Amino acid sequence: MEKTNAMRILDRAQIPYGVHEYEGGALSGTEVARVLGEDPDRTYKTLVTVGSPRKYYVFVIPVAAELDLKKAAKAAGERSVAMLPQRELFPLTGYVHGGCSPLGMKKAFPTFFQCGAEEQTVLFSGGKIGCQIEVAFSDLLRALKVTVADVIR
Repeated sequence: MEKTNAMRILDRAQIPYGVHEYEGGALSGTEVARVLGEDPDRTYKTLVTVGSPRKYYVFVIPVAAELDLKKAAKAAGERSVAMLPQRELFPLTGYVHGGCSPLGMKKAFPTFFQCGAEEQTVLFSGGKIGCQIEVAFSDLLRALKVTVADVIR
């Protein structure tokens, strides 16, 4: 498999990680967890939001959960946030829907992980559809600045 930006970042930081590949294109997060035989509570999806003009925020939450936009706004210090329109995802992050990783975006945006992640090994998109990265959350902190917050319903 060709390395993605996310993998290269982990390699540079000498962070151990695993790669899980799957077939089937852009599946829902819960389907990805099922196909890989992984727990949906430790399989995460990456969501990009926009707050006040030109302020973007990344939220990484369990695949079966739903982002609470009010909690997300409060965590980000904004009055409100909205989901980034799908057509704007690639130009902003360099990633497509279904393959968006919190690591390796074109720019670094404030990133929030749902509380509970810090106590486990997590899986999230490796930066392309069909690829998931598994890494200890404590190790991930060496490569990505994150805030842990309760942002789900």
